[in-house]
Amino acid sequence: MARFEPFVRTEHCPDMPPPRGETGVIHWMRVNLFSSPFNAVLTILSLYLIYVVVVPLFSWAIWNANWSAPNNLDRVCQAEGGACWSFIVIRFNQFMYGFYPHESRWRVDLGFAIIVVSIAALMIERVPYKKYIGLFLIFGYPFVAYFLFFGGGVLEEVETEQWGGLFLTLVLAVVPIAVSLPFGILLALGRRSEMPIIRTVCICLIELPRGVPLITVLFMSSVVLPLFLPPGTYFDKVLRVLVGMSFFAAAYMAETVRGGLQAIPRGQFEAAQAMGLSYWKMMAFVILPQALKIMIPGIVSSFIGLFKDTTLVVVVGLLDMLNMITASTAHANWLGTNIEGYVFAALIYWIFCFSMSRYSIYLEHKLHTGH
Repeated sequence: MARFEPFVRTEHCPDMPPPRGETGVIHWMRVNLFSSPFNAVLTILSLYLIYVVVVPLFSWAIWNANWSAPNNLDRVCQAEGGACWSFIVIRFNQFMYGFYPHESRWRVDLGFAIIVVSIAALMIERVPYKKYIGLFLIFGYPFVAYFLFFGGGVLEEVETEQWGGLFLTLVLAVVPIAVSLPFGILLALGRRSEMPIIRTVCICLIELPRGVPLITVLFMSSVVLPLFLPPGTYFDKVLRVLVGMSFFAAAYMAETVRGGLQAIPRGQFEAAQAMGLSYWKMMAFVILPQALKIMIPGIVSSFIGLFKDTTLVVVVGLLDMLNMITASTAHANWLGTNIEGYVFAALIYWIFCFSMSRYSIYLEHKLHTGH
C-alpha cells in the first residue's frame, strides 16, 4: 500500500507573492468601481455629481470665504461671492453664552468643565472611585451648577433672562435627559404594576404628554401654569421649561423602557422569584440590567430628539443657540448671512448628536454578551 508523506515546506519552496494584478489601487478600483459596465457608469456619474457639488461648495465655504471683518463690512462679504464667516467669528461669544455677563462667563466654562471631566472619568475603565463620582453627579453637581450659573453669596446673581446660546441649549438638554431616565423607569414599572391605582396614574402620566406636541407642553408650563399658582408667586421661566421638558421626556422614556422589559423572557422573572429575590431586587439585579442593554438604541434616540427639540423654547421667549443665530441675522449689519448661521448651527448640533450616537454604539459592543 502506497504511503503518502505529508507536505513539508522547505527552504526550496519560499512564499510567493500574489500576482501583481491582484493587489494595489488599480485592482481595488477594478473590483469595486469598474467591475461591470453598469458599475462603471454609476462611478462616472457619481464622480461628476461630486465635482458639481463639492467644487462650488469648497469655493463658497473656503476659497472665497471671508473670515474676519468689522461689523459694517457685510456688503464686502457678499460681493466676494463666498461665505461671510466673519459673522460667526464676531458673534461667536453671543452664540455660546447669550447675554450672560462677559466677566462671569468663566462660571459657565467651569460648570461644564466639571461635568465633562466627571462623565469622562465614569467612561474610562481605569479611573478609580467611580461610585463616588456617580454620587457626586447625582446629588452634588446640581447644587454646584446652580451656584455657578445663578450665582449668589460671593458670586454675582445672573437672571435667567440673560441666558442664551449654546449654554442655554445644553442646560435645557442635560437636565431633562438626566431626569427622564430614572422617572421613565419608574413610570414603566408603575404601568406594569398589578395595583390598579398605581397603574392608572402611571398610564395617565404617560399618555397625556405623548398625546400633545412638545410646543403645547412648553406653552402650558410657561403661560398656563402660573395661573394656578397663588397671587404673587414667581416661578422662573427656565425652571418651568425644564419641568415641562422633563415631564414630556419621561413619558416617552417610559414607553422605551416598557418595550425593553417586554423583551425579557418570562423565565428570567421566574428564575429570580425562585431564588427568593424581592420585586425591587429582581428588577435591580436581574431584569433592568438586561432590559437597559436592549434599550440603548431607543434611549439614545430619545436623547438626541430631546437635544434637538430645545429649539422650540423660542415660543416662550427663550433664545437657545439656533434662535440666537436667527435673531442675530436680523441685524442690519448682517442681513443675508442666514446660510452661514444655519450651517454653523447644523455643525454644532451634528457634533453633539453624532457623539451620542457613537457612544451608544460603543456601549452596545461593550455590553454585548450574546444570547
